[in-house]
Amino acid sequence: MQLSEIWFLLIAVLFVGFIFLEGFDFGVGMSTKFLAKNDTEKRVLINTIGPVWDANEVWLITAGGAMFAAFPHWYATVFSGYYIPFVVLLLALIARGVSFEFRGKMDSQKWVKTWDWMIFIGSILPPFLFGVLFTSMIRGVPIDADMNMHAGFFDIVNAYTVIGGITFVALAYLHGLLFITLKTTGEIRERAHKAAQKVYGLVGIVIVLFIAMTAYDTNAFVERGAILIPLYGVAIVLYGALFFFLRKKREGLSFTMTGLILVIVMSSFFIALFPNVMISSLDPAFNMSIYEAASGEYSLRIMTIVAFTMVPIVLAYTIWSYYVFRKRLTGDKEHLEY
Repeated sequence: MQLSEIWFLLIAVLFVGFIFLEGFDFGVGMSTKFLAKNDTEKRVLINTIGPVWDANEVWLITAGGAMFAAFPHWYATVFSGYYIPFVVLLLALIARGVSFEFRGKMDSQKWVKTWDWMIFIGSILPPFLFGVLFTSMIRGVPIDADMNMHAGFFDIVNAYTVIGGITFVALAYLHGLLFITLKTTGEIRERAHKAAQKVYGLVGIVIVLFIAMTAYDTNAFVERGAILIPLYGVAIVLYGALFFFLRKKREGLSFTMTGLILVIVMSSFFIALFPNVMISSLDPAFNMSIYEAASGEYSLRIMTIVAFTMVPIVLAYTIWSYYVFRKRLTGDKEHLEY
């Protein structure tokens, strides 16, 4: 395996890890609008992700840094072609992050409500934008022979990419509800479980629609059907198992199912792209391959040594953090940090 292929795999792992971990953060943020009945319950929900949300976002920052270092041509094309969506994404993540800290700084209902809306908007926009951007990448965008992207609004936003965005939002919301059942007690825990059961059917319809449109609107199944068809089949089986686990209130297994489905969906984008990093809708000859977009051999070699040294440490720290904050939260205000 070439170093460029290894780094494509590592970047895929970073994005998959980000979606799995930050997915339930987004879901919890969305649930503050629908699940919490009062300010104390909102604080409980925010505190379930308070100790970990910023560490989860490091996976995204690392993925962007790895793209810049390992695939500078890919980085340049993506960040210039998707400039406006990325600016919106960045502003949404910033608004969401500061909202956790700012909402409790003034004793004013208007102040608190403003930041509560920022938490909701900052939780629903990022997964939607990620879904739109990755689906547009496998569908193809106008890239010329010089690796320049000239995408109009409808090249990025169309029926398929909107469904992709909705799929990510729906899965993140369900993933977040199940995380709440693992981290809370009492009435709010029961309410989260019932909400997960209510949205189960709707989320399932969205997933099936997304898979069907992927087969219809892209070449993913033509190019990588031997891998994608069984992979999506596994996702459907896991979603069927989720129904059983929800009925039995097997909270840990239910959370695992939604997490694995998010992992499969995110992985499918990179499988559909390989051996390319960008697909051109103008001419297949203009597709940007991982070999054309990669840095020099020496740079990749040094980066690989550093990565295989540091990644185990980062993983160990992440696991330790979740172990430390593994206990369930109650409505006791004295133990609520946010």
